[in-house]
Amino acid sequence: MSNKVTIDTDECIGCQTCVELCPDVFSFDTDTEKAEVRSEATGNEECIEDAADACPASCIIVEKE
Repeated sequence: MSNKVTIDTDECIGCQTCVELCPDVFSFDTDTEKAEVRSEATGNEECIEDAADACPASCIIVEKE
């Protein structure tokens, strides 16, 4: 099973928690000071779920495909 991961950039506070927990999936855009999805990582669902759960802004959306 793969996930589609997106970030609601309007809600993102730029804390970089997701980048620290799952750097293969998330990166930080220094221009917008927001997190972004680096790639559609498959097989890394635990890492993605951990990042979504830890996000203080609850702006990581994980859709099961």
